[in-house]
Amino acid sequence: MRITDREPADRVSVVIPARNEARNLPHVLRALPAGLHEVILVDGRSVDDTIEVARRLRPDVRIVKQTRRGKGNALACGFAEVTGDVIVMLDADGSADPGEIATFVAALAAGAEFAKGTRFSRGGGSHDITRLRRLGNAALNSLVNLLFSTRYTDLCYGYNAFRAHLLPTLDLPSVDAVGAQVDAMLWGDGFEIETLINIRVARAGARITEVGSVEKRRMHGVSNLNAFSDGIRVLRTILAERHRAHRICGGAARATTDQGLHAGHTGNGDRQAGGADGCRSCGIGAERRATAVDSAERRATAVDSPVVYRAPSPLACGQHEPSVSEHNHSHSSLRHGRQVGRSGTWSDGS
Repeated sequence: MRITDREPADRVSVVIPARNEARNLPHVLRALPAGLHEVILVDGRSVDDTIEVARRLRPDVRIVKQTRRGKGNALACGFAEVTGDVIVMLDADGSADPGEIATFVAALAAGAEFAKGTRFSRGGGSHDITRLRRLGNAALNSLVNLLFSTRYTDLCYGYNAFRAHLLPTLDLPSVDAVGAQVDAMLWGDGFEIETLINIRVARAGARITEVGSVEKRRMHGVSNLNAFSDGIRVLRTILAERHRAHRICGGAARATTDQGLHAGHTGNGDRQAGGADGCRSCGIGAERRATAVDSAERRATAVDSPVVYRAPSPLACGQHEPSVSEHNHSHSSLRHGRQVGRSGTWSDGS
């Protein structure tokens, strides 16, 4: 099975964080589709034969050593090494089916920029999730949808694919380990990474769709996920992201009201028209209208039909947002010409 029959095809990079997954890797690597641009395995200081098994099964695999602890740091280290056009996040424990990669890539080829895996919609399912985790996921998912006007059905599922040009928007913590941070975890280094990515992609105005995925039971070993402590980290991430967005948009709106013009007006002093639609450059003042339109579109969309949408973006005005890197008092790194940090501009995809 090939990843795509499209010509020219997107170069697909698969990033696999792994820690002591030597027994599971044969099931994962052998099931990968043909035609991938690269497979990047990020090793989390495994004490078993994870690296040796990976190289034996797939000689072309690229091994990256993560710089701190946690799934978030592992993914960030892998993303920093990506050279493809499309990035697929795949777990190494065998719970995610590599055969579904083609479906995720097809969703991006159809126009989406972020394909979000879901176990609770579009034919997805789970043979692994517990009742407690399902309830917690549902509560956190509802909170994100309420606060950020998203339509996610499975916030905490880590099987996703997205266009590589979104990487700067994710603004993940620096992958550089400095001093005592080598054995520490910065904010964003843990399982909260998935929620952080989901929220930042939505707030950036990316085109989002969901892809049904069936989660299997972990084949060997024990998961590092702790439902309570990791759930708290996810909740704190949601609240921190909301506070940051509110502070930025509130400050931008006040500046527009006080000055009567947008900071990006033309050089000859002409002011941008505001009114009901807000500033032409950034749309300040139009967020409520955009949310109403989005709600109307939801009601008009059949539940089982494919949906590609944008959440109302509070960052359209181009105001600077305190980043995760700033929150952690560190800076984004630059590897292979691609910065894992924040982008200053966004296209509207038209």
